[in-house]
Amino acid sequence: MRYYIIAGEASGDLHAANLIRSLKKVDKEAQIRGMGGDKMVAEGADIWNNYENTAYMGYINVIINLRSILNLMKQCKQDIQQWNPDVVILVDYPGFNLKIAKFAHNAGFKVYYYIAPKIWAWKGYRIKDIKKYVHQLYSILPFEVDFYKRHNYPIDYVGNPVLDNIARTLDRDQQRSDFIAKHKLSGKPIIAVLPGSRKQEIKSLLPNMCAIAEQYPNHEFVISGAPGIETEYYNKFTKLKRYKVVFNDTYQLVYHSEAALVASGTATLETALIGTPQVVCYKVWGGIFTYAVGKIVLRKIGFISLVNLILGELCVTELLQQQFNKRRLNSELQKIVEGGENRQNMLAQYKQLREIIGEQGASDRAAQNIVDSLTKKQ
Repeated sequence: MRYYIIAGEASGDLHAANLIRSLKKVDKEAQIRGMGGDKMVAEGADIWNNYENTAYMGYINVIINLRSILNLMKQCKQDIQQWNPDVVILVDYPGFNLKIAKFAHNAGFKVYYYIAPKIWAWKGYRIKDIKKYVHQLYSILPFEVDFYKRHNYPIDYVGNPVLDNIARTLDRDQQRSDFIAKHKLSGKPIIAVLPGSRKQEIKSLLPNMCAIAEQYPNHEFVISGAPGIETEYYNKFTKLKRYKVVFNDTYQLVYHSEAALVASGTATLETALIGTPQVVCYKVWGGIFTYAVGKIVLRKIGFISLVNLILGELCVTELLQQQFNKRRLNSELQKIVEGGENRQNMLAQYKQLREIIGEQGASDRAAQNIVDSLTKKQ
């Protein structure tokens, strides 16, 4: 069968790549085309547009680049029609993908959604479009099942694919000394710095993340480099005299770190499942408007990090917008390094998190369900 898959950011590219790998195990003749990134390409997908060329963060950036986004959407619709897939599979990225869902449904294509849109956070009215245009929806967050049930829309919780990726990628047998030697680090305890995968995130978060390094002379701050972003870009936003940017080894970096400073997103859940205490950081450009919207969302759902949302209680500290400053960041990091007052409690809550998420195999379960549904075996 022919699968047209659309992912619009780094986490979506990762999840889509895992799904593609699983689809090919179930459907030996699977053909994959769509939008995404390098990870999808590595799994054999024919990608006509890489998300890195069109990833816009924040409301203001979306408005500024609206013409480019609309043009991209037009091209995507044309490509779907020309390729004529058996199913269009949308991966997160709701601002773009829900519009494609409407188009694809009206054009007669099956529309499946993998990684359910986070309408429980805001824009709850989107449930109407999901009910109308999405034939099948797969969730990777356990609490979403009850949300959609309240709206009389059944969904499938397939587990979280982050577990699969960690199990496949992280080498827990690797010696710390080998990691240190591989990346030519100092050997001091490591503070992992994960400032996000997009340039705007890095620009917003990295200066403060690295500015507190002078308060930790006995630690080494190591930055996790994102795909497609050169070391020189990180140089613009850090004044550290000595630091490293590690590429293509994020899981090992987090695993061998004493603590981590992490941009809000999938990386917070990955860090928790690996087992490293963290402080969650979030700040976007947009001024009063962005701050006001953020406060509305926060009042509704309570937290922004997946760790806290899944647990339903505060586990990792979230420093948002004005709260994300050097003083608070330093204070919260001190609480989770070795001997810190919050470290052991956070690690205990991580164990609860793993129990709630369930077993590995999310991508395989989703792929089997998709193929069975399309071939009417269910």
